[in-house]
Amino acid sequence: MQFHAAYCSYLERNNTKMKALYQAIRDAIHEGQILYGEKLPSTRELAAAYHISRGVVNQVYDMLTSQGYLLSQHGKGTFVAYQIDLSNEEFIAEPAVRHLSGWGQRIRQLGQPATRDMVTPGDALKQSGAVIDFSRYQPDLSKFPYEEWNNRLYAEVRNREPDLNAASASVSSLGDPKLREAIAAYLRRMRGIQADAEHIAVTAGSMQAIALLTQLLAGPGDLVVTESPSYVGIAQAIQAAGAGLVEANLDGQGLVPQDWQARLLFVTPSRQFPTGEMLSLERRQTLLEWAHRQDAMIVEDDYDSEFRYRGMHVEPLKTLDKEGRVIYLGSFTKTLPVEVRLGYVVLPPALADTFRKAQALYEPRPVNLLEQRALAAFMASGQYERHLRRMNRFYSRKFLVLIQLLNQELASWFEWVDNDAGLHVFGWWQGDASAFADFRRAARSEGVLYSEVSSSAAPSTKYGIYLSFAHLSESELQEGVMRLKKAVTTGFKSC
Repeated sequence: MQFHAAYCSYLERNNTKMKALYQAIRDAIHEGQILYGEKLPSTRELAAAYHISRGVVNQVYDMLTSQGYLLSQHGKGTFVAYQIDLSNEEFIAEPAVRHLSGWGQRIRQLGQPATRDMVTPGDALKQSGAVIDFSRYQPDLSKFPYEEWNNRLYAEVRNREPDLNAASASVSSLGDPKLREAIAAYLRRMRGIQADAEHIAVTAGSMQAIALLTQLLAGPGDLVVTESPSYVGIAQAIQAAGAGLVEANLDGQGLVPQDWQARLLFVTPSRQFPTGEMLSLERRQTLLEWAHRQDAMIVEDDYDSEFRYRGMHVEPLKTLDKEGRVIYLGSFTKTLPVEVRLGYVVLPPALADTFRKAQALYEPRPVNLLEQRALAAFMASGQYERHLRRMNRFYSRKFLVLIQLLNQELASWFEWVDNDAGLHVFGWWQGDASAFADFRRAARSEGVLYSEVSSSAAPSTKYGIYLSFAHLSESELQEGVMRLKKAVTTGFKSC
């Protein structure tokens, strides 16, 4: 944690644990180590990390809140409420903005926008050598066919209309027609989805689609179901819409269906994020039956289905949908260069026009039109699918190396979820919260970054980590696992 060193220092001066923790957090805020809007650890997590009672942590948080340093929100957590004026390094209070709408107030409390990378927060790394970063959820672009891609892109630049603004204005906000046709053909061929190009919208990544769909389908007073754990961006979109969040449990076979009194469900059935669990056919049918009874909609986030290393591709939930209740999300962020941020959504016919109007409010003209047209040509030529096949073989070697290392070196401390696809490997921690906090700090001391989640939907809080491997070499994978083993075996020597 950002204030750990200061806490140890104050404790060595014979201060009480409560006073040491108070001074450490206050100093961290003053020095900009934790910033305005940043969420602090829960009282339970902090108590476990420093081997003190939750009552002491509550007193510290209460003192800092009364002095205006922190702001506690019921059901959401505790956040830094003051910000530093970097021009004179003095503390200033955040002025009240009374004219914000309810939506604006909710957005203000969200903190940083979500990404699929849920990186371990905290301390500066103490490792002097190279950092092994398992938290970077991105592809390895060393094998990307840049020459072919650039040729397609340059062709679109050369052939574009003299007035690009006029050209983009003539294209629907749903995206370039040729790209939508290419996506529809790809989904029919590779995923078994009988999609009509008229019902496909191109977006600036999957998060834009998630936010728009949540705004369209849920609002204050509505309940929305998500998996626990799940992609943090979904929860942020639900909170921003003012809807209630219902966290559904996982049991090793994916989401456990219940008779929720909700109108919207977000689910990752082909490969649950982040655990990698696959939802059975029986449960998929149960979810569709639930949606029919509740007159609800289901958003299927198929975030990295392109890469499968063993067995057959699993057909999406969308292929079973006969009533137009499933909205299917896909993305190109794991297969194209980082700067080409494009995703897509397959909409039920009844929702397509409404989504188009909503998208046009934020993006009156299609996003990244040149890249859209280049991608359409790239897909139509067959180059995109050839690239996917090459990368699948390339990632398969890394996947098998990492799985073998984790099962050999870390099976005693993590239950690694068996899976056959994707760009990360997930494991549930087998110890308690205090031991997990020790492991977290020790791993950072060893120079290893990873992403972590917790789930409170089960009877007791569970902790897990996931390791993204696509961008790392095989030697880096081995080094990273050995550092994690050292961290988990030596533990963290507390002050």
